[in-house]
Amino acid sequence: MKVLIIGGVAAGTKTAAKLKRQDRSAEVMIITKDQDISYAGCGLPYYVGGLIEEREELIVNTPQKYSALTGVEVRTGIEAVGLDAEKKVVKAKNLKTLKEEEYSYDKLIIASGASPSVPPIEGMELAGVFRMRTPDDAIGVRAYAEDHGVKKAVVVGAGFIGLEVAENLKARGIQVTVIDFAAQILPNILDPEMAEYGKKHLQKEGIRVITGTKAESITGADSVTAVKTTAGTLPCQMVIMAAGIRPNTAFLNDSGIEMFKGTILVDSQMKTSAEDVYAAGDCAMVTNRITGKRQWSPMGSSANMEGRTLAQVLTGVKKEYKGVLGTGVVKLPNLNCGRTGLTEAQAKEAGYEAVTALAVTDDKAHYYPGASSFVTKLIADKNTHKLLGVQVFGPGAVDKMIDIAVMGINMGAVLEDYENADFAYAPPFSTAIHPFVQAVYILLNKINGDLVSMTPAEYAEGKAEGWRVLDVGLAPSVRGAEYVNLGAVKGELEGIGKEEKLLLVCTKGKRAYFLQNRLSYYGYTNTAALEGGVFFNDVRVKNPEAEVSAEDETRVKALGFLKDKTTSNKFNGRVITRNGKITAEETRTIAEAAELYGSGEVTMTSRLTVEIQGVPYDNIEPLREYLMQAGLETGGTGSKVRPVVSCKGTTCQYGLIDTFDLSEEIHERFYHGYSSVKLPHKFKIAVGGCPNNCVKPDLNDLGIIGQRVPQIDFEKCRGCGTCQVVEGCPIKIAELADGKILIDDDKCNHCGRCVGKCPFKVIEKYTNGYRVYIGGRWGKKVAQGQYLDKVFTDKEEVLSVVEKAILLFREQGITGERFADTVARLGFENVQEQLLTDELLSRKDENIAAQKHLRGGATC
Repeated sequence: MKVLIIGGVAAGTKTAAKLKRQDRSAEVMIITKDQDISYAGCGLPYYVGGLIEEREELIVNTPQKYSALTGVEVRTGIEAVGLDAEKKVVKAKNLKTLKEEEYSYDKLIIASGASPSVPPIEGMELAGVFRMRTPDDAIGVRAYAEDHGVKKAVVVGAGFIGLEVAENLKARGIQVTVIDFAAQILPNILDPEMAEYGKKHLQKEGIRVITGTKAESITGADSVTAVKTTAGTLPCQMVIMAAGIRPNTAFLNDSGIEMFKGTILVDSQMKTSAEDVYAAGDCAMVTNRITGKRQWSPMGSSANMEGRTLAQVLTGVKKEYKGVLGTGVVKLPNLNCGRTGLTEAQAKEAGYEAVTALAVTDDKAHYYPGASSFVTKLIADKNTHKLLGVQVFGPGAVDKMIDIAVMGINMGAVLEDYENADFAYAPPFSTAIHPFVQAVYILLNKINGDLVSMTPAEYAEGKAEGWRVLDVGLAPSVRGAEYVNLGAVKGELEGIGKEEKLLLVCTKGKRAYFLQNRLSYYGYTNTAALEGGVFFNDVRVKNPEAEVSAEDETRVKALGFLKDKTTSNKFNGRVITRNGKITAEETRTIAEAAELYGSGEVTMTSRLTVEIQGVPYDNIEPLREYLMQAGLETGGTGSKVRPVVSCKGTTCQYGLIDTFDLSEEIHERFYHGYSSVKLPHKFKIAVGGCPNNCVKPDLNDLGIIGQRVPQIDFEKCRGCGTCQVVEGCPIKIAELADGKILIDDDKCNHCGRCVGKCPFKVIEKYTNGYRVYIGGRWGKKVAQGQYLDKVFTDKEEVLSVVEKAILLFREQGITGERFADTVARLGFENVQEQLLTDELLSRKDENIAAQKHLRGGATC
């Protein structure tokens, strides 16, 4: 049997290897246009982020190793360009010789995969525009980011690959914006309310997400400078196209093989409409295992299994490929997401009477270190109780939740089959009743009527309009709602009618269910528990005059909103400007936001942060969402690294360094990079362009000042009676001694004003650098910072000192004290010695992970 395989990645190599193991006599050849075969396409984003260090780690097998291991002949650089199914001949182009070749077969397997779908927009040829499909793509992205110092990137596409690339670019310290034409992230993968939860998390983690937006063009002369979209222009130095993929099947257009939207239609044995021609992997359209309808599911996992099954079929084994569930899992920053089966919308479209439940459960014993939560949405058929689909979010092992569902769906499980399932339990791994089973209990309670609930989707659509909200949390958490102490409910609720529509809300949903159970006993007939509680839902009660609790004041203060003490519920929101400089477009957005959500007034703080005035408490989240769409954020409070303040730098006549550029780099590395790191107190950083100190760098916890160190050529000095350098020295430390110019380096502030003053060119050369001050502060108490002895000439060395200062403050500071107090207590010389060596960096991970400074000293 002579078998020809087109394509050498997942499905092609798996089919060939299994085929040779099943029938060693089979003559098997792979042809592929690429030079690489069997590479880990799913691992490409992690090479970009540096988690996978070497290119070779992405290559599962080279053609030579694969051939030696399997006995399969591999020919690379051969592109299939046509098929004559009647003659059983594939026409191909040799990409080295550019000559056309023909390959005959007894059995043909098309495993040509898919390529990135590239929208037809202007600017795709510019440097800095990349796709993400092959190892060379990932290598190009990483190299370009490093070589060009990329600071901003736009990812087009919010599917699995797009979000994984975004996470890994962010890990490199790059500011990332993700756009997608669809109305949500992960379209056709998650239901809208789950997608919205994921989007909010990404934005909280610093990845800007704009949905319902189309890329119109990419601008730039030789390289990318921006992406023009229907939502505005997005400045960037890199663009990653991840807007889906399309099957590599154009060469089959005249072959007569039955296809649908470019995918090859196959039966349960992977056979196409042509005799002795089969297809597998990303180019093939298989079926959905639940509905039996056609489904395209281009995943590396299913490609491998399709290939293995096909190899067995070709060697006479009675096998069928029963279809896919669309199972997938994706790693987001500090959150994982998994799904399988049908979404709620897909289940209804398929004719099922879909019923759902959203459960928020512990992912392991709540008292075990590192315990967190799963957000699980189950979809089932109300009539048969058959499980149809699952979607899960959580920082932990969401894959185990999904795998449980996959196994059950494959076996036709109904919800009752999970009720007493003996899943593994120990505190480090799970809860006594497995979190999946807990979610099943909730759905069964809902189906049999023991629980009457409102889903997050229904709540978001406005179903709670006109309902009275009862807060049944451990403590009041819903502003404007009436609080009910669950333990004190022994009968009817005073002042609440038994026929009233009552929405019961708690943290995750459990206490709301408990209250509903009690109220049902006491005759209340119209209650609904909100699934997922305030953990998942943004619960709002229309009560504009309601007081804001102390807990909510503290919560929104951490978001950059400080209470206006003259009001009961209005706040002033700080908009971070990175370095005091914002674009005209950002300025318009801030002004619009102030009119829409605040009093219409905007002020500037002393640290160049913009404040939107008079924001009602209920408008805080809508305001933040509005600003996020323009790439703006609020914050700048708490015991953390604060936003950087900067002078005008080189736009000032005295400026020696690009303060805006340096400040923005500090902002990304330390304001964003250390956003989750709590310190003993606030840590303020200022960058000044020269020793005039307009932004008071020496009165901040850490200050950086541009320096210009003069180099004197004494041989050219003529000892003039009136020395232009002496006359022009602004701090009067230059003098003539023994007929020669003298500048005391210990007294010189390195302003550079003397450079070029001498007509005889005594001071023409200089060295640009940075001076670093530590331990300054101003306000209620004032401390003058001291500068380190060294004048730094390398920007990276300065940034390293900044990081070491932050780490020292966290490690050796005492909760509540300012960095100035820490420096005074430890001694300046001691601190300086630590900042000029690298021991603090060697302890960085241990330091950041340490559970300390749980209460910082900052009050604003």
